[in-house]
Amino acid sequence: MKTKVTSLLLLSLFASVPLLAKTPATHRNVAYHTEDKAQALDVYLAKSDKPTPVVVFIHGGGWRGGSKNAVPPYLLDAVVEGWTSVVSVEYRFTDVATHPAQVNDCARAIQFVRSKAKEWNLDAKRIAVTGGSAGAHLALWLALHDDFANSKSDDPVERESSRVSCAIGFAGPTDWSLLSEIDHKHPAYRQLLNYEPGTAAAEMDAEKKANVSPITFASKDDPPILIVHGDADVIVPVRHARYLDERMEQAEAQSDLLIIEGGNHSIAGARHPKAVKESIAFLKEHLLAPKRE
Repeated sequence: MKTKVTSLLLLSLFASVPLLAKTPATHRNVAYHTEDKAQALDVYLAKSDKPTPVVVFIHGGGWRGGSKNAVPPYLLDAVVEGWTSVVSVEYRFTDVATHPAQVNDCARAIQFVRSKAKEWNLDAKRIAVTGGSAGAHLALWLALHDDFANSKSDDPVERESSRVSCAIGFAGPTDWSLLSEIDHKHPAYRQLLNYEPGTAAAEMDAEKKANVSPITFASKDDPPILIVHGDADVIVPVRHARYLDERMEQAEAQSDLLIIEGGNHSIAGARHPKAVKESIAFLKEHLLAPKRE
């Protein structure tokens, strides 16, 4: 499904802006690991007699800022409506540790959520992941990457799966090879890989650029993804979205691409009406539909 809609140009923003949550967290600052104080999450539990699906939200901010408090309103509304719970994840920033620390943290968070499924009345088989900008990169990377589960680990959390049922990325970078083709002025792309701002793309290690790119891991067994992007985004050029969608199609995996005409990087905030509508429909389709055994 490829859709185009018209949107007013909005102010570009790379960092996520915390929103005032109208739904208080059921559990706040729950540690999912012990290496760093940033490895914590907030839990918003829907009221339900049966285990609910859960959407794991990963905030943006150039992998160097932002906050897990910035949960998109449509997700908090879903908690109130009772059809899904939400977990918002904090992770180490690049001034503390560079890639792969961020993806490792987010994978661990998903494994931790699975380990708490019974206690929190969650359906461990119905987990989605989403985010905007840097958060979209992390969400899509996790969705397409192989399972982090280690069945031989002494840590019960590490034995849990990191795989998800579906993923939504809002204005996320997906392919670091594009740094050689398009001018990416924001320093965060290089800082994530421990390079100084302004480092020439040709001087960056090709293996590192491939490993940080979600597009590298696209394969037929990947869960369905929805990619939302504005075609006027100068922070994360829309070619990131188009290339990933093409690669997913080549891999015979499901990829829905929603291009917002005139939309800039503010699309990452997950507030555009059309994007919200399609995101809700996508999540309900893949989290609420009966599972085939």
